[in-house]
Amino acid sequence: MQSSAFEVGNEFSPKYSLSHLTLLDCPIPELVYIASRTGYDAISPRLIPIGTAGECPFSPLDKEMKRATRNALKLTGIDVHEIELARITDQFELKSFEAAMEFGAELGARHLIASAWTSRRDDHSFLVETYAQICDMADHFGLSVMLEFPSFSRLENLQEAAGIVRAANCHNGGILIDTLYMHMSRVKLTELASLPSKWFDFIHISDVLPGVPDTRAGMIQIAREARLYPGEGCIDFEAIIESLPPVNYSIETPNRSRVAELGYEEHARHCLQAAKRSFGMTKSRRIPLPNRALMNNQNKKEHYGSHTN
Repeated sequence: MQSSAFEVGNEFSPKYSLSHLTLLDCPIPELVYIASRTGYDAISPRLIPIGTAGECPFSPLDKEMKRATRNALKLTGIDVHEIELARITDQFELKSFEAAMEFGAELGARHLIASAWTSRRDDHSFLVETYAQICDMADHFGLSVMLEFPSFSRLENLQEAAGIVRAANCHNGGILIDTLYMHMSRVKLTELASLPSKWFDFIHISDVLPGVPDTRAGMIQIAREARLYPGEGCIDFEAIIESLPPVNYSIETPNRSRVAELGYEEHARHCLQAAKRSFGMTKSRRIPLPNRALMNNQNKKEHYGSHTN
C-alpha cells in the first residue's frame, strides 16, 4: 500500500485523485481504468449513493461490482484515496454507512467525506453527536472523517463546519475544503490559517466564474454539472494551497457539456492537465506535520493486512 503522498527526498509530492462526481454516472471499475489511462494516482469513489440525479445505476456494493472493482485496482495499481458520502440527515442511521466503510477500508481508502443536510438551524448538538458517531465507527476501519460544507447544505460555511469538528473533538476528525464552496461561501484565507493543520489532508479542486448565484438551485446547478477546469475561472489556487498544510488533490470537476463534447476519458484528462498547469508547482507555506493518513494505514493493517494494488 502506498502512502497518501509521494516523498521525493524530504519534499512532499501530492497525489491527484479522480473524484467520482467528475464522472458521476460512471461505474467504479470504469472510473479506475479511466484514472489509470489519464495519469491519476487514485480514485475517490461514491460508495454511499445519495439518490442524486445522474448517479451510476449500479450499486457499488453489489457482489459483482465489488469483484470488478478489486480486479480493476489490482490490474492498474490505482489507489483509493477517499470515499463518500456519509450524509447527516433528519433520518440519520449510522448502521447504513458501515458496509461502505468496510469495503472502502479493504480497498485502501484513508478518508470518508461527511456533510450535513438536516432541515433545522437549531440542531448543533445533534450534528456534533452524529458526526462523533460517524468518526467513532470510521475509526474502526482506519478512516478519518472529513466534514464538508457545501454552500447550499446545513453547514453553509467553513466556520460552521469547524465548530462541529471542534466540538466533537475526535482524533480522526477533519475538514474538507472544496475550492468551489470556498468561493461560494466567501471563505477568507485567514480562516484557513486559523485552523489546525491536522484537520486538512486533501482538498477538492474545481474552478468557477466570478460571482455567486442568488439561489440555492443556481448553486446546485453549478456544483453538480457546470464546474470549470482549473485556470478557467477566478479561484486563486496558489493562495489556497499556500495557506494550507501539504495536501493531496481530489479533482472534482463535473461538467455535463464537457463530458458530452469530449467523453469521459478526455474530460478526465483535461481536468488533470489543467490542474497541474494551474498549480502543480505550488507549495504549502505552512510547516509540514506528520501525515495522519500514514497512522490510519497502520491501523487498517491490523484489520485487513496490507492491500496491494
